[in-house]
Amino acid sequence: MSESSLVGESSLKKPAQFETILDLLANITKKSAFYRDKFADLDLSSIRSWEDFERLPFTDKGDLRDAYPLGLQAVPDEDIVRIHSSSGTTGLPIIIPYTKRDVDEWAEMFARCYEMAGVTPLDRIHVTPGYGLWTAGIGFQAGAERLGAMVVPMGPGNTDKQLKMMSDLKSTVLCATSSYALLLAEEIDRRGIRSKIHLSKGLIGSERWGKQMRHRIATELGVQLFDIYGLTEIYGPGIGISCEHECGMHYWDDYLYFEIINQHTGEQVSEGEVGELVITTLRKEGAPLIRYRTHDLTRFIPGECACGSIYPRIDVILGRTDDMVKVKGVNIFPAQIDEILHEVEGTSSEFQVMIDHLEGRDVMTVFFETVEGASIKGVEAAVRHSFKTRIGLTIVPKAVAIGDLPRSEKKTNRVFDNRY
Repeated sequence: MSESSLVGESSLKKPAQFETILDLLANITKKSAFYRDKFADLDLSSIRSWEDFERLPFTDKGDLRDAYPLGLQAVPDEDIVRIHSSSGTTGLPIIIPYTKRDVDEWAEMFARCYEMAGVTPLDRIHVTPGYGLWTAGIGFQAGAERLGAMVVPMGPGNTDKQLKMMSDLKSTVLCATSSYALLLAEEIDRRGIRSKIHLSKGLIGSERWGKQMRHRIATELGVQLFDIYGLTEIYGPGIGISCEHECGMHYWDDYLYFEIINQHTGEQVSEGEVGELVITTLRKEGAPLIRYRTHDLTRFIPGECACGSIYPRIDVILGRTDDMVKVKGVNIFPAQIDEILHEVEGTSSEFQVMIDHLEGRDVMTVFFETVEGASIKGVEAAVRHSFKTRIGLTIVPKAVAIGDLPRSEKKTNRVFDNRY
């Protein structure tokens, strides 16, 4: 490798990654019509450094929608063995084709996730996320099979059957969204069947969840929890996971190159600074992606992890750039709401926000569950005060009992903007 190719290198930028990126760029326009058009005016052979690479244009969700249905495909039809579709988009779906190698390497990454969580072939893995076009269910299953563990492929819904199979088959690992894990935990408690449940670990993904929800799920299920990360555009869940020390998520940098950028300028942020995660696939065949903007907000966690893993870390997902709403000129992220409620004594983990335009002004009502015995008026006053002092916004606080707000078998939408 030339001296120039190492310019800008840090502990997160490895020579082997750059060599792989150069190989990717050397062939991408021959294989991918999508990138042949996108890079038509660029000389990819002139890229000699990380700085050169970081000047390449980003790929975004809009590009992927415009490529519907199979414009992202970069190999012949006979090499495609499966397609998946993103669950989080509106309008035209994003279709991602997979080759056999893509499927195999995804299973390998997912098996690493299970191993990072201390799961072994002796475990029985209860999979509740959906199957079909969504990547979640089949990803959890393929990784467990690669590991050699028993899989109980339930999919979502039918809580009665979920609990019967969980109890009778003595499932030890729960795979779920945080919303459904909470629903199951509450139902187990309500039915008084905790002694019949044998879970010891939970792999939770697909949506952001706060400290209070984490504590409730862990306590009520009696499990150790692990955050698992992924998105359909980049294989699916299983590209990163937290370890037992719960200090961020390790990601597989032999398969993926991560950048974190300022969401407004597109420039690289300093190590440890929060920004938007951008991912380049290093080995994906069916639909390789270069500098894909995930819209997920996180940061690199510097230094070695206490677990001893060689793989680098990002923080758990702190929110999304497209989650932001503006009320009375104030930018608000769901993560901020969660943090404020977490600091008020007497609140529980669930909340719901309604934003309306009434009598010529914006009104933000925050519904939140409270623990048993809490003073409703006192907690509401504390929440109102915290919102005003923390983010400068006067809200209407509404305390409700635990269980009053809706639960979901998939992802839970907590912010509803009714102004438009």
